[in-house]
Amino acid sequence: MFVVTVIYEIKPQNREGFREAILKNAASSLRHEPGCRQFDVSFSEDGLKCFLYEKYADSESFAAHRASPHFNEYAAAIKDWFVDKTIQTYH
Repeated sequence: MFVVTVIYEIKPQNREGFREAILKNAASSLRHEPGCRQFDVSFSEDGLKCFLYEKYADSESFAAHRASPHFNEYAAAIKDWFVDKTIQTYH
């Protein structure tokens, strides 16, 4: 099992666009990636922090996720929508 957590601090003016983009990315990951076992998205009460909990079969499945068309579309869309991003991985 390979687990990834991500915390985003979102720019206020991009709150709604970010929410839409990450929820679409999570749904696409679960639907199209056999190695994606779980993809939870949570927001702070004010919507300016987003916490992701992603679980993959292995690190290769996570690499496949990062190479997927839907992830690359998402990453390009949000690249200027946050002020900070923290990623942790667990094996």
